[in-house]
Amino acid sequence: MNSKTLTGIVITLLALASAVGAGESARENRTVNDNPRPLVGVERMTALERLPLLDLDEQINYVGSIDKRGGNADWDWWLYQDEKTKEWAILDVDGPGCLWNFVVHHSVGASDPVYRFYLDGGESPAFEIRHSEFGSKPPFVTPLADRFRPDPRKDGRLVRIDFQILRGFCPVPFAKSCRITSSVKLEGAEHNGGWGHAIYSTYPTAAGVTTFTGREDHSRLLALWRACGKDPKPETGNEAVPFSVKLAGGGTQTVFERRGEGSLAAIVANGAHLTEATLAQLWIRITWDGENAPAVECPLGAFFGNERGRHRVATLMQGTDADGRMYCYWPMPFWRSARIELINRTGAGGPAGGAAIELSGSVMVKPASALAYPRASAGHFRASAYQAPTPIPAMRDSPIASISGRGHMVAGLVSATRSGCEGDVRVHIDGCGSPTIQSDGSESWACYGWGFPYPPQANPSSCYDGTGDGNWSMLRLLMGDRYPFRTGLRMTVEGGRGTRGTWGDVRSGIVFWYGEPEPGMAQTDSLAVGNAESEKAHAYSAPGSTPYNLTSSLEGEFDNVPVTATGRAIGQASEFTVKIAPENRGVLLRRRSDQAKQGQRAAVYIDGQRVKERTWYYADRNGQMRWLEDQFQVPAAYTRGKKELRVRIEPIPCNGANNWNESAYWVWSLGRGITPAGPDSQGPE
Repeated sequence: MNSKTLTGIVITLLALASAVGAGESARENRTVNDNPRPLVGVERMTALERLPLLDLDEQINYVGSIDKRGGNADWDWWLYQDEKTKEWAILDVDGPGCLWNFVVHHSVGASDPVYRFYLDGGESPAFEIRHSEFGSKPPFVTPLADRFRPDPRKDGRLVRIDFQILRGFCPVPFAKSCRITSSVKLEGAEHNGGWGHAIYSTYPTAAGVTTFTGREDHSRLLALWRACGKDPKPETGNEAVPFSVKLAGGGTQTVFERRGEGSLAAIVANGAHLTEATLAQLWIRITWDGENAPAVECPLGAFFGNERGRHRVATLMQGTDADGRMYCYWPMPFWRSARIELINRTGAGGPAGGAAIELSGSVMVKPASALAYPRASAGHFRASAYQAPTPIPAMRDSPIASISGRGHMVAGLVSATRSGCEGDVRVHIDGCGSPTIQSDGSESWACYGWGFPYPPQANPSSCYDGTGDGNWSMLRLLMGDRYPFRTGLRMTVEGGRGTRGTWGDVRSGIVFWYGEPEPGMAQTDSLAVGNAESEKAHAYSAPGSTPYNLTSSLEGEFDNVPVTATGRAIGQASEFTVKIAPENRGVLLRRRSDQAKQGQRAAVYIDGQRVKERTWYYADRNGQMRWLEDQFQVPAAYTRGKKELRVRIEPIPCNGANNWNESAYWVWSLGRGITPAGPDSQGPE
């Protein structure tokens, strides 16, 4: 090969690399999508054009300060005390994953806790930071981390204390494990204790996961977050399609339509003249690829993440600029067609003759020649059915969203009338009985606290708009901690006082997500422990186990609904055989157990081979609402091509005690097009 040829090859390769990096081209998206390695940490949070790609191999999880009695005393957050360091563990996770969101409410006037991050089993902390250092100690610097300090002039309780709500969005990946401790026991009365949450993803394997050191380069991510209001995605190849309409009451008009393949990079509108009423009555409808039902249909205010529009608040992907320009930057791929309509619903039911509404703006289109998405593994941008303002049902949560299908949630909006902000946000994923995500209050889910009486507030990942009179709206983006689901997602909010009752709260809301209506897994078996017929059908064996019968409840909305079931406290081990689909992409084991005592851990063996990636570990406890449903993901390497598995569970003591027990197992085979178990499958209801 001569030097001229070699030079040409090098120039070509450099050109290709430049095109891939700058343009996020179709080739790059397909290459990344075909690679089973997940996007983790900073890489995920900066690759915003890849948001439509459906990575369903991960799970989202939380741990936090939930009142174990179902009330509003959410100020206790600790799992156990470390015998060596005497520190208090507030998060303990085994296996590969990434911490995305860390929030703690505490009075620095009482103490200034040190939070230490122990990663991958290390005996020394990989990183430590004081409560008062959030926002200033790299890489937990503003706006990836900060401290919100409520105004003591507006709340007399704050005159005598220095109450600070730290919030961190700095990603912390770990290849083997993560444990966070506090030097102070976050327990007790509201000013001396501490409340909050940690939200993290777990992955079936550590492929592509590089453990956090604190020395990572966050400059690109910080630059994106410091430029709220500007499209954070590459604008190369964008085509602007302007629109201007004047809609009479009851009228509908198409403002954008395109045939063929492409994606929408942005939708912006000039909304400075719109009122709270017009933001509620002017609706947007988006339909993809000729589908019978629209993918998005909701009020314009909700679509832009500012339902009431009382203040101009902005986040990274949705919001309203200071000049009144409303924007939505979520990437929205389509493969055959796209249509956007505006509907004026003024008047009773939106009849003709209502007030006319004018609106102008533009749609930014990116043709497939600039950026193409692989149809097999990307999802459409969608919204749940808009929950109109509705009084909270008696003794139940306010419903916000109910979704069927596979995908991941990327944002949620909740608005309220005559409501406090104490009610927990609860998200149930794939029908799991225990909440997958639960906050210690609505304001905490949005990463504020004691702040709702003092609007407006905004950071790149969340915002709050209101007037301090019980009428408010909040938006939470899930930039790293998106909520993946394979069969569905349900989101509710507890009563505004944080306790069960009939308070007259009125709430509305919506969830934005990427995905498709078809499921991404199917239940292929189930086992009822303590049921002789079911145990025999699954060749269940647990010598030396202790049977139990328990009547209790699950945490969450139905914590006042008793459930009676049998189970076994396991001594040496339990074994059972379950059916799976050979075409699976891994298997999910869901267990029901009694969580009265702190900490349950076990090694899992599949057909005699130990799952080396993690132990099955649940570090928390609840002695009041004792039933727990938790999950263990078995990587595809142990399950692919098999019709059944022999599962062995070997308990491992936690802090000197073996608390492992089991009441039921449900078995899910991961993947599309899998046939569910037949009605003859023996298992729990």
